[in-house]
Amino acid sequence: MSHGFRMLRGRVTLGLMAAGLLGLPSTVAAQSATQAKAVQATVAGPTVLGITLPGTTTVLADTGPLSRGATDALEASSVAASVPSLLSGDSLHATVIGLPDEAASEASLGSLDLAVAGNSISAGFIMARALAVTGAGGSGDSEIDGLSINGVSVPVTGAPNQTIPLAGGVVILNEQRTDAGGALVNALHVIVNGIADVVVASASAATP
Repeated sequence: MSHGFRMLRGRVTLGLMAAGLLGLPSTVAAQSATQAKAVQATVAGPTVLGITLPGTTTVLADTGPLSRGATDALEASSVAASVPSLLSGDSLHATVIGLPDEAASEASLGSLDLAVAGNSISAGFIMARALAVTGAGGSGDSEIDGLSINGVSVPVTGAPNQTIPLAGGVVILNEQRTDAGGALVNALHVIVNGIADVVVASASAATP
C-alpha cells in the first residue's frame, strides 16, 4: 500500500469516527469516477448470420462509485470468485476512500488463473492504486507478481502501458490514464479481439 493511500486512509478513518459514520453503506447513489474493481470481464455474445450479439459483463469485488468531495469510504471483498470458463482468483479486495480535497482507490487479487482463446495467464498477486488531489491532478501505480503468459514467465517493468502481444490480441500491464482531473489504473488488461476484454485490478480516482 502506498504511503499516500495509508495517510489518506488514516485521515478518513479519523473523520468517520468523529462523525460517528463507521456503519457505511455498501454503495452510494451519486456517480463519480472514484471506484475500485478487482475484476471486470466482458465476453462477446454468439455470432448469428455474421452478426455478433451483445455479450455479458461480469464485475467482481466492486466498491461502486464514491461521491465527489465526500468524506467516506467503501469496500468490497471476497475470499474467492470466478467468471465461469474464463478466470478465477482469491483474496479479491477493493477499497475507495475520499476526503473533500482528495480521493484514493485500490484493488487487488491473488492467484489469478485466466484462460481465453487458447491463451493462459496466471499471476500470484495483482494490485492497482490511484490517487487524485485537488490542484495536483491524478497519479497511480500497480504491482504484478509472478506473471506467466502461456507458460512463459514475463518480466514486469513497472513502466506505464507495458504491452505484450497475445495470440489474437494484447496484454497491457500497468495501463494508466492520468490528467488534471484524476487517474485510472488497470494493473492487467487482456484484450482478445472479438472474444473478450478482461481487466484485473482496476482503480480510479477523481479530483474532488
